Amino acid sequence: MILAAITALNEKNGSNKSAISKYIESSYGELPQSHSSLLTAHLARMKESGELLLIKNNYVKPGPDAPPKRGRGRPPKPKPVLPPGGVNAMSAPFLFSNLDLMDSIATIMDHFN
Repeated sequence: MILAAITALNEKNGSNKSAISKYIESSYGELPQSHSSLLTAHLARMKESGELLLIKNNYVKPGPDAPPKRGRGRPPKPKPVLPPGGVNAMSAPFLFSNLDLMDSIATIMDHFN
């Protein structure tokens, strides 16, 4: 309903909350008493999710070239690109089989005996 109202109003600088509310009331008729608070909550949710932008107290739909809204917190570090067949540091300890490990331990123990 909200996106349809903003599209139908087609205002240059976006539509404010009262204009959106009046459009929804005129289009959909009887609305519950909680319409105003529900509209406020939905506009806030849509603004937080990036579906709408709030510019000078007017709501507008973001353009197709707008960057996606980033979540809270620090973005993760980019992972290094490995060449095909490459080994990352986390899998390096598992390259040796148990037999190789046993042979290595036996060699070290023989060295101390």
